[in-house]
Amino acid sequence: MSKLNRSVVPDADLKTVEGIALGNAAVLESLYHDYFPIVLNMVIQNNGTEEEAKDIFQEAVIVLYDKIRQGNFELSSKLKTYLYSVCRRLWLKQLGNQERAFQDVSSYEEVIPVEDDLAKHRETELQLSLMEQALDKLGEPCRTIIHDFYILNLSMQEICEKFGYTSADNAKNQKYKCLQRLKRLFFSTT
Repeated sequence: MSKLNRSVVPDADLKTVEGIALGNAAVLESLYHDYFPIVLNMVIQNNGTEEEAKDIFQEAVIVLYDKIRQGNFELSSKLKTYLYSVCRRLWLKQLGNQERAFQDVSSYEEVIPVEDDLAKHRETELQLSLMEQALDKLGEPCRTIIHDFYILNLSMQEICEKFGYTSADNAKNQKYKCLQRLKRLFFSTT
């Protein structure tokens, strides 16, 4: 059975890895449903086609499947991060082979080792987790103001109306104060 870093890996990912180890076809199908869209987006944004994205994703799933079935797979990040990193590496290698991005494929191995890519994604996941913790400590109405503005893309006028501020400028000032509190909370946890 594969080794897993349970402190980083979500339970759903653990179940997925276990399902793959047991040869569950439904689990493999769910990988396509859950993770293919981000790979498709990455490939298309980097001069690729949907067919190329499908090929890259299929190859990455085969790599994952083989590693899990061999019993030497150690998941130390979210499964989404792992698959994305493998797909990114495969896509860059394919671009190199097609001479679109790199002249020498062997230089690619020196440029972006997959371990560095995974480490970068793990660091990003950690920072996002710390930000979520800071947001949880922030309280209301700041949490909702920040969520509405940055996640839901509401305008300051819409936030003004939602919270009953007298003007959009007042709402903007409140958002600024909330951001300052969020920064203090975030940097106190890092």
